[in-house]
Amino acid sequence: MTMALRSTPAGDGGAVLIIPAFNEERSIGQVVASVPRGEVSEIIVVDNGSTDRTAEVAREAGATVLAEPRRGYGHACLRGIAHAAARRPEIIAFLDGDYSDYPEDLPRLLAPIEEEGYDLVIGSRMKGEREPGAMLPQALVGNLIATFLIRLFWGYSFTDLGPFRAVRLAALERMRMSDPTYGWTVEMQIKAARLGLRCTEVPVRYRKRIGDSKVTGTLAGTVKASLKIPYTIVKNLFVPV
Repeated sequence: MTMALRSTPAGDGGAVLIIPAFNEERSIGQVVASVPRGEVSEIIVVDNGSTDRTAEVAREAGATVLAEPRRGYGHACLRGIAHAAARRPEIIAFLDGDYSDYPEDLPRLLAPIEEEGYDLVIGSRMKGEREPGAMLPQALVGNLIATFLIRLFWGYSFTDLGPFRAVRLAALERMRMSDPTYGWTVEMQIKAARLGLRCTEVPVRYRKRIGDSKVTGTLAGTVKASLKIPYTIVKNLFVPV
Protein backbone atom coordinates (compact mmCIF):
# COMPACT_ATOMS: atom_id res chain seq x y z
CA MET A 1 0.00 0.00 0.00
CA THR A 2 1.47 3.36 -1.01
CA MET A 3 1.06 6.30 1.31
CA ALA A 4 -0.93 8.86 -0.67
CA LEU A 5 -1.96 11.72 1.59
CA ARG A 6 -4.41 14.41 0.63
CA SER A 7 -2.91 17.87 0.59
CA THR A 8 -4.63 20.18 3.07
CA PRO A 9 -3.85 23.66 4.37
CA ALA A 10 -1.25 24.04 7.10
CA GLY A 11 -2.57 23.38 10.57
CA ASP A 12 -1.07 23.42 14.05
CA GLY A 13 2.56 22.93 12.98
CA GLY A 14 4.94 21.57 15.58
CA ALA A 15 5.70 17.86 15.86
CA VAL A 16 3.93 14.61 16.62
CA LEU A 17 5.51 11.32 17.65
CA ILE A 18 4.53 7.89 16.30
CA ILE A 19 5.45 4.74 18.24
CA PRO A 20 4.69 1.41 16.52
CA ALA A 21 4.25 -1.30 19.15
CA PHE A 22 3.70 -5.05 19.13
CA ASN A 23 3.50 -6.81 22.51
CA GLU A 24 5.42 -4.09 24.35
CA GLU A 25 3.34 -4.16 27.55
CA ARG A 26 6.46 -4.21 29.73
CA SER A 27 8.09 -1.17 28.13
CA ILE A 28 5.54 1.08 26.43
CA GLY A 29 4.51 2.90 29.59
CA GLN A 30 8.11 3.91 30.30
CA VAL A 31 8.60 5.01 26.69
CA VAL A 32 5.54 7.26 26.68
CA ALA A 33 6.31 8.67 30.13
CA SER A 34 9.87 9.56 29.06
CA VAL A 35 8.89 11.63 26.00
CA PRO A 36 9.55 15.34 26.62
CA ARG A 37 5.98 16.66 26.54
CA GLY A 38 6.96 20.15 25.44
CA GLU A 39 8.47 18.80 22.21
CA VAL A 40 5.38 17.18 20.66
CA SER A 41 1.69 17.98 20.47
CA GLU A 42 0.63 14.32 20.41
CA ILE A 43 2.12 10.91 21.17
CA ILE A 44 0.58 8.22 18.97
CA VAL A 45 1.05 4.56 19.83
CA VAL A 46 0.00 2.23 17.03
CA ASP A 47 -0.90 -1.15 18.46
CA ASN A 48 0.17 -3.59 15.75
CA GLY A 49 -2.03 -6.53 16.71
CA SER A 50 -0.68 -7.04 20.22
CA THR A 51 -1.96 -9.95 22.29
CA ASP A 52 -0.99 -8.36 25.62
CA ARG A 53 -1.92 -5.08 27.38
CA THR A 54 0.18 -2.82 25.17
CA ALA A 55 -2.77 -0.64 24.11
CA GLU A 56 -4.16 -0.31 27.63
CA VAL A 57 -0.81 0.59 29.20
CA ALA A 58 -0.05 3.14 26.45
CA ARG A 59 -3.46 4.76 26.91
CA GLU A 60 -3.00 4.95 30.67
CA ALA A 61 0.37 6.65 30.11
CA GLY A 62 -1.33 9.40 28.09
CA ALA A 63 -0.83 8.34 24.48
CA THR A 64 -3.36 8.33 21.67
CA VAL A 65 -3.74 4.64 20.79
CA LEU A 66 -4.59 3.47 17.27
CA ALA A 67 -5.16 -0.10 16.15
CA GLU A 68 -3.45 -1.60 13.09
CA PRO A 69 -4.19 -5.33 13.03
CA ARG A 70 -2.12 -5.98 9.89
CA ARG A 71 1.23 -7.07 11.27
CA GLY A 72 4.26 -5.21 10.01
CA TYR A 73 6.33 -2.22 11.09
CA GLY A 74 5.49 -0.30 7.93
CA HIS A 75 1.77 -0.97 8.29
CA ALA A 76 1.89 0.50 11.81
CA CYS A 77 3.83 3.57 10.68
CA LEU A 78 1.44 4.21 7.78
CA ARG A 79 -1.53 4.01 10.15
CA GLY A 80 0.05 6.54 12.46
CA ILE A 81 0.96 8.88 9.62
CA ALA A 82 -2.59 8.86 8.24
CA HIS A 83 -3.88 9.97 11.65
CA ALA A 84 -1.15 12.54 12.30
CA ALA A 85 -1.28 14.13 8.85
CA ALA A 86 -4.86 15.29 9.41
CA ARG A 87 -3.47 17.84 11.89
CA ARG A 88 -0.77 18.99 9.45
CA PRO A 89 2.17 19.02 11.87
CA GLU A 90 5.44 20.33 10.49
CA ILE A 91 7.34 17.26 11.67
CA ILE A 92 6.59 13.60 12.32
CA ALA A 93 9.01 11.70 14.54
CA PHE A 94 9.26 7.93 14.97
CA LEU A 95 10.41 5.96 18.00
CA ASP A 96 10.30 2.26 18.88
CA GLY A 97 8.27 1.04 21.81
CA ASP A 98 10.88 -1.25 23.38
CA TYR A 99 12.71 1.41 25.47
CA SER A 100 16.01 0.80 23.68
CA ASP A 101 16.20 4.40 22.50
CA TYR A 102 16.14 7.30 24.93
CA PRO A 103 12.98 9.37 24.29
CA GLU A 104 14.73 12.23 26.09
CA ASP A 105 16.98 12.56 23.00
CA LEU A 106 14.02 13.69 20.86
CA PRO A 107 15.02 17.39 20.92
CA ARG A 108 18.30 16.42 19.18
CA LEU A 109 16.34 15.04 16.23
CA LEU A 110 13.90 17.92 15.95
CA ALA A 111 16.44 20.74 16.16
CA PRO A 112 18.07 20.30 12.71
CA ILE A 113 14.64 20.49 11.06
CA GLU A 114 13.33 23.35 13.16
CA GLU A 115 16.51 25.42 13.20
CA GLU A 116 18.53 24.45 10.12
CA GLY A 117 15.95 23.49 7.51
CA TYR A 118 16.75 19.78 7.18
CA ASP A 119 14.09 17.42 5.82
CA LEU A 120 15.13 14.14 7.46
CA VAL A 121 17.13 13.45 10.61
CA ILE A 122 18.28 9.96 11.57
CA GLY A 123 19.17 9.17 15.17
CA SER A 124 22.47 7.37 14.71
CA ARG A 125 23.32 4.66 17.20
CA MET A 126 26.70 4.31 15.49
CA LYS A 127 27.63 7.88 16.37
CA GLY A 128 26.07 7.82 19.82
CA GLU A 129 26.65 5.88 23.03
CA ARG A 130 25.65 2.21 22.86
CA GLU A 131 25.29 -0.08 25.82
CA PRO A 132 27.41 -3.21 25.24
CA GLY A 133 25.26 -5.88 23.61
CA ALA A 134 22.43 -3.50 22.75
CA MET A 135 22.89 -4.12 19.03
CA LEU A 136 23.33 -7.71 17.96
CA PRO A 137 26.04 -8.60 15.40
CA GLN A 138 23.50 -9.22 12.65
CA ALA A 139 22.07 -5.73 13.13
CA LEU A 140 25.54 -4.16 12.95
CA VAL A 141 26.39 -6.05 9.76
CA GLY A 142 23.03 -5.24 8.18
CA ASN A 143 23.51 -1.55 8.91
CA LEU A 144 26.99 -1.58 7.44
CA ILE A 145 25.92 -3.24 4.20
CA ALA A 146 22.78 -1.16 3.71
CA THR A 147 24.43 2.19 4.35
CA PHE A 148 27.33 1.25 2.06
CA LEU A 149 24.91 0.44 -0.76
CA ILE A 150 23.00 3.71 -0.29
CA ARG A 151 26.28 5.61 -0.50
CA LEU A 152 27.37 3.58 -3.54
CA PHE A 153 24.16 3.99 -5.54
CA TRP A 154 22.89 7.41 -4.44
CA GLY A 155 25.85 9.21 -2.89
CA TYR A 156 24.27 9.82 0.53
CA SER A 157 26.33 8.94 3.60
CA PHE A 158 24.37 7.43 6.46
CA THR A 159 25.80 5.38 9.32
CA ASP A 160 22.57 3.83 10.58
CA LEU A 161 19.06 2.68 9.68
CA GLY A 162 17.93 3.50 13.20
CA PRO A 163 14.18 3.70 13.83
CA PHE A 164 14.50 6.86 15.97
CA ARG A 165 14.08 9.59 13.35
CA ALA A 166 12.24 12.77 12.43
CA VAL A 167 11.03 13.95 9.05
CA ARG A 168 9.30 17.04 7.73
CA LEU A 169 5.72 16.12 6.76
CA ALA A 170 6.01 17.79 3.36
CA ALA A 171 9.08 15.65 2.61
CA LEU A 172 7.39 12.49 3.88
CA GLU A 173 4.46 13.02 1.55
CA ARG A 174 6.82 13.34 -1.41
CA MET A 175 8.39 9.98 -0.51
CA ARG A 176 5.11 8.08 -0.96
CA MET A 177 6.16 5.42 1.52
CA SER A 178 4.83 1.95 0.86
CA ASP A 179 6.87 -0.83 2.50
CA PRO A 180 4.68 -2.66 5.03
CA THR A 181 7.38 -4.52 6.96
CA TYR A 182 11.14 -4.69 7.47
CA GLY A 183 12.12 -2.40 4.59
CA TRP A 184 10.46 0.71 6.00
CA THR A 185 13.50 2.52 7.41
CA VAL A 186 15.80 1.85 4.47
CA GLU A 187 13.02 2.80 2.02
CA MET A 188 12.70 6.21 3.69
CA GLN A 189 16.43 6.89 3.46
CA ILE A 190 16.66 5.73 -0.15
CA LYS A 191 13.72 7.88 -1.22
CA ALA A 192 15.13 10.88 0.63
CA ALA A 193 18.37 10.42 -1.30
CA ARG A 194 16.62 9.94 -4.63
CA LEU A 195 14.56 13.09 -4.07
CA GLY A 196 17.63 15.11 -3.15
CA LEU A 197 16.30 15.98 0.30
CA ARG A 198 18.46 17.55 2.99
CA CYS A 199 19.40 14.77 5.40
CA THR A 200 21.60 14.56 8.45
CA GLU A 201 22.30 12.33 11.44
CA VAL A 202 22.59 13.13 15.13
CA PRO A 203 24.09 10.84 17.77
CA VAL A 204 21.58 9.10 20.05
CA ARG A 205 22.00 6.81 23.02
CA TYR A 206 20.99 3.16 22.79
CA ARG A 207 20.50 0.46 25.43
CA LYS A 208 19.36 -3.14 25.63
CA ARG A 209 15.67 -3.33 24.88
CA ILE A 210 13.06 -4.62 27.30
CA GLY A 211 12.02 -8.07 26.03
CA ASP A 212 13.19 -9.82 22.87
CA SER A 213 13.54 -8.16 19.48
CA LYS A 214 10.90 -9.20 16.95
CA VAL A 215 13.48 -8.86 14.17
CA THR A 216 17.10 -9.58 15.12
CA GLY A 217 16.08 -11.45 18.26
CA THR A 218 14.61 -14.36 16.31
CA LEU A 219 15.96 -16.53 13.49
CA ALA A 220 12.88 -15.95 11.34
CA GLY A 221 13.01 -12.19 11.85
CA THR A 222 16.72 -12.06 11.09
CA VAL A 223 16.30 -14.03 7.86
CA LYS A 224 13.34 -11.94 6.70
CA ALA A 225 15.08 -8.65 7.42
CA SER A 226 18.31 -9.87 5.82
CA LEU A 227 16.40 -10.55 2.61
CA LYS A 228 14.00 -7.61 2.67
CA ILE A 229 16.49 -4.80 3.16
CA PRO A 230 18.74 -5.67 0.16
CA TYR A 231 15.61 -6.35 -1.91
CA THR A 232 14.30 -2.87 -1.08
CA ILE A 233 17.59 -1.31 -2.11
CA VAL A 234 17.76 -3.18 -5.44
CA LYS A 235 14.09 -2.51 -6.20
CA ASN A 236 14.61 1.22 -5.82
CA LEU A 237 17.29 1.16 -8.50
CA PHE A 238 14.59 0.44 -11.07
CA VAL A 239 11.31 1.98 -9.91
CA PRO A 240 10.36 5.66 -9.96
CA VAL A 241 10.11 7.57 -6.70
